[in-house]
Amino acid sequence: MDLGIRGKKAIVCASSQGLGKGCALALAQAGVSLVVNGRNRPVLEQTAAEISQATGAEVTPVVADINTPDGQAAVLAACPTPDILITNNGGPPYRDFRDLDRAAMFAGLAMNMLTPIAFIQKVIDSMAARNFGRIVNITSITVKMPIHGLDLSSGARAGLTAFVAGVARSVAHRNVTINNLLPGYVYTERLREGFIASAEATGDSETTVAEQWKSSVPAKRFGTAAEFGQICAFLCSGHAGYVTGQNILVDGGLYPGVH
Repeated sequence: MDLGIRGKKAIVCASSQGLGKGCALALAQAGVSLVVNGRNRPVLEQTAAEISQATGAEVTPVVADINTPDGQAAVLAACPTPDILITNNGGPPYRDFRDLDRAAMFAGLAMNMLTPIAFIQKVIDSMAARNFGRIVNITSITVKMPIHGLDLSSGARAGLTAFVAGVARSVAHRNVTINNLLPGYVYTERLREGFIASAEATGDSETTVAEQWKSSVPAKRFGTAAEFGQICAFLCSGHAGYVTGQNILVDGGLYPGVH
């Protein structure tokens, strides 16, 4: 399917690996030029080269910590008026909520709520002026199904979800959409960190924990970053202009509810 976005420009935050990389690759396959971002220069530059070689897309790597104003400015300097913005970021580590001090809570809020909002503030008006914009926030299944130990991540991402709900409705008439993708057990380094934390807490092996988590998914497998990226690319397409303000689970049926 032609997604109708060939020639568009995108910023994909935290895209040197994992879910961000999956989204960047899918957008490049659709003919979008990219700014990709990460903090590890060798890994980021390798990712940029891989995506460019595989798709022929123009890919600009920007090494920056997007949790800082300087980092955000560096990314936006490389693409001041993107047509597509994918917000993504690392999250706070697994930790009992009793161990969270004020500094840790502010850091978690910055990563998973304040940073995405800062990017949206800076790009949304230019999108509206051009009558095209696609914003996808990568949040988490924990917005709907909180997991002990990820309380800070869940709370910050839920805050982002509520914040953008009203914003999405304010720009829908300008063909600018804002949606959230909620990954479940998609195999990334972040998921593996969960295996390790659970193994340490229970005394089970990492392999045992991974099999237990996999068996809890109705699909009986983990998702892949590549298939997650294809869903993201469709939400950014010309065909998805009537989808906005939605929280879309990508979880193999793990969440048991209907809302």
